[in-house]
Amino acid sequence: MHALHSSHVTQAEIPLLTPRVKGCCFPVAPPLRPSHADELSAIFRALADPTRVQMVHMLKAASEPICVCDFTAAFDLGQPTVSHHLARLKEAGLVASFKRGVWSFYALRDDIGEAGQRALALIP
Repeated sequence: MHALHSSHVTQAEIPLLTPRVKGCCFPVAPPLRPSHADELSAIFRALADPTRVQMVHMLKAASEPICVCDFTAAFDLGQPTVSHHLARLKEAGLVASFKRGVWSFYALRDDIGEAGQRALALIP
């Protein structure tokens, strides 16, 4: 049995603790800037769905922007569901879109910030 749990604990067996100033036992890293934390959480929310991860994978591999109709066929999902997923990626600043006739086309943005680039680097 550990000495601290024994009923016969001597003062010498109790570890010396540093006086508590603020917080708990050990210093921690300072919080992120709120804007950086917001950016990261938006990226993580956008990539928190397997279909969106697959879409980013396809966009990374594509040499041309991908039509929403091609995503719909690739995932066997309805157009509203595909559009919802693409809107989440767009809101996070990961993809850009443009219209050609009645179709919307999507590509990864060229100006993705460092946090987004690091997140996308994890997707093959």
